[in-house]
Amino acid sequence: MTPTDQRLLTAARTGDLDAARTALADGADPEARDPHGRTALLLAALADHVALADLLVAAGADPDARDEREDSPWLVTGVTGSVPMMRALLPAGPDVRLVNRFGGVSLIPAAERGHVPYVRAVLAETDIDVDHVNRLGWTALLEAVILGDGGREHAEVVRLLLAAGASPALADSDGVTPLRHAERRGFDTLAALLRRAEAAADGTDTSDGAAR
Repeated sequence: MTPTDQRLLTAARTGDLDAARTALADGADPEARDPHGRTALLLAALADHVALADLLVAAGADPDARDEREDSPWLVTGVTGSVPMMRALLPAGPDVRLVNRFGGVSLIPAAERGHVPYVRAVLAETDIDVDHVNRLGWTALLEAVILGDGGREHAEVVRLLLAAGASPALADSDGVTPLRHAERRGFDTLAALLRRAEAAADGTDTSDGAAR
């Protein structure tokens, strides 16, 4: 790594836009990596330095470059839940099918963490697979129920996923459905949403309003 590359990586980590601009002008490689395999764009995404990410994307930085943990700039947006960062990376054409070390697309950690604005935006603005199954055998819907707290944010995530076409019938590797998980955990609101979704899928939904 050259000293100029190091300056760029440091600027990306700290959010120093002027230093990053100068490093690029001096010939820094946008794909230079730190000892953990992280590019400047990944460092900027982790710290949510959106303006710096804009600069790096304009310089041709790769939104899919993965580090030693198999994280990429795009994938970490699902962890941070940053919609501005997600949108900053979209012009670079990220592969929304790319998976993390758990085999999940960015939607799955976002659903787990209850990142409502991110879930809404990524479903509306990309063609991400709402029913992608990770290595644990879980979809975003299952993660929202199994690892969520059953509160308002996770209920809204479940609503958004179901509205986007997530299948309430997709069970985990043990054959347990999202509804059954919600019932086991005592998440009444989530269970009501999933019960209605299952009934609608079966053509037996006779309710006239959203689950309360």
